[in-house]
Amino acid sequence: MIHRLTLRNFYSIRDPIDLNLEISGPPPELPERYAKIHSDGRSFAPKVIGVYGPNAAGKSTLLRALSFVSWLIQHSFALRPEQALPTHRFNSERWREQPMEIGIEFSAPADFARAVDPTVPRCRYAYTVVLGGGVDQPNRILSESLVHWPPKASRRIRIFERDESGLKTHAKSFRLAGFTKPLEKVLRPNVSLISTLVQLGHEESKFLSGLAMRMSWNILLEKIEAADHIVAQQYMQNPELIEALNLEIQRLDFGITKMSVTKVGEHAFPTATFEHGGLASPLPSSSESHGTRQFVRIFPHISQVLANGGIAVIDELDSSIHPLVLPEIIRWFYDPKRNPNRAQLWFTCQNPYLLTELTKEEIVFCEKDDTGCTTIFGLSSIKSVRRIDNYAKKYLGGAYGAVPHIG
Repeated sequence: MIHRLTLRNFYSIRDPIDLNLEISGPPPELPERYAKIHSDGRSFAPKVIGVYGPNAAGKSTLLRALSFVSWLIQHSFALRPEQALPTHRFNSERWREQPMEIGIEFSAPADFARAVDPTVPRCRYAYTVVLGGGVDQPNRILSESLVHWPPKASRRIRIFERDESGLKTHAKSFRLAGFTKPLEKVLRPNVSLISTLVQLGHEESKFLSGLAMRMSWNILLEKIEAADHIVAQQYMQNPELIEALNLEIQRLDFGITKMSVTKVGEHAFPTATFEHGGLASPLPSSSESHGTRQFVRIFPHISQVLANGGIAVIDELDSSIHPLVLPEIIRWFYDPKRNPNRAQLWFTCQNPYLLTELTKEEIVFCEKDDTGCTTIFGLSSIKSVRRIDNYAKKYLGGAYGAVPHIG
């Protein structure tokens, strides 16, 4: 559960952005829409965050920050020493030389050693990474740190901190006995400390990497549109996913009775086919509507986090999906039976209809000024907004900003 995101000099986000989704005190209404940030407190964060704004305003950039952190922690060790990190700074002469900073605050089990125990209290964590380098050089990690606020602790505790020279400090709970010497030999400026320690078998880093693994996303540098055979392969490897999908496509009236995945020959690609009532034979993916294929693509991201907990990061959730189906997907995250592990959904959207389904704490806007700089703000930060307002009507009327200026 992510409740705060800070950004500076990241793609079109030039000036510092602090998106704080935390709600202090009891949830205002509809408590099923919020989850506790930590076990002992009365602070909450929304389970669903919808990001709106004009085309090219920076909506996807906001999601890129989340997926980049997940990728960095899990996969950066796979980079070759000379490879660049998959991200960019603001494209101006001045800002291309300035550091980039990404920070996320999230809740997670307070005790690494007992993280799988559901009775372990949760607490706040804050992960921050700063990237830099010359204009003509690939980004490198200038600093990386993780802190947390354990239950009953009087102050925050720094779990680790590294800079360009290597590991600076670490907490006793981040046990590094026997790891410091090997770490000095393999830690590189384009690799996360956590990703590096995972390769060395460090248990606490495995726990942190596991948290990052529970984020499922369809955008990194660009939106990821997997080919049909890649999607089919994903389903073939998980028969339970096919069963879950078939239940939904029947219930949501896609006109489909069943999806199946087959593979003919050892070296052939797997193929998904769809059975329709009244048709003599199943149809291949290529004959299905774009909306059906889009739903089949995003369903694994959503199903995975609902089953296991985590965060689904979906760019263009509304792409070709019927506006009556979109609210149903959102409601899955509110349902305690479907979402028993506090899964969270971050998505970008252009469909204003969905604004009528969201509370003000769940809505985030992006807009871009004449210099190409993105500004991000939550609807709840606008003082005049009331809960009874028609957010869709007011948004389209320009009351909140973040709409295109035509003419």
